[in-house]
Amino acid sequence: MHLPPLHQEFVLHFGEMGSRWGINRTVGQIYALLFLSEHALNADQIVDKLGLSRSNVSIGLKELRAWNLVRLTHLPDDRRDHFSTPDDLWEIVRILVSERKRREIDPTLSKLRELEMQKPSSPDEVHAHNRIGELSGLIELLSNWYEDMDRLETERLIQLLTLGSKVLRFVETTERVVPLTARRKRDGKHKGSSVQQAAEES
Repeated sequence: MHLPPLHQEFVLHFGEMGSRWGINRTVGQIYALLFLSEHALNADQIVDKLGLSRSNVSIGLKELRAWNLVRLTHLPDDRRDHFSTPDDLWEIVRILVSERKRREIDPTLSKLRELEMQKPSSPDEVHAHNRIGELSGLIELLSNWYEDMDRLETERLIQLLTLGSKVLRFVETTERVVPLTARRKRDGKHKGSSVQQAAEES
């Protein structure tokens, strides 16, 4: 690699972690290089900086584009394709989570729903059917929560994330207030009924 020490350490680590996330090591290194680069790079520059073969770089860039994680740009008086990553870190996170959900979570949820539609034919299948239903419900709950979060503007999402455990305290407070409000409404209803009954008796 022809990179400064800081760049090289980051690129190597990202390639290693990428392989653990199910991403090709080379793809992880290419993305890390583009992420750190101040300017868009063409394939030849990536080959030179990472010491990879031209074919591996081409395959890696194609995969990154399929994930919508890199942007294709062109420079004046240069016919070669140049590649960069979004400047907004939150945009990168949103793209990555969305793509992983689309590729990994959605197919699983579809399959679970399909299995739920089948009627169990034995006691063993009844137990399995119930477990599949529990898993499907959990994944659907998390999926709906993600979709709610994804609709939030980035500023709102950051505010929500920074609340941390304060959200739990808010929920606990709400749980105490709601029963109290319901009890007051119920008592008021009963009181009204008593007044009305007294009026009718008079």
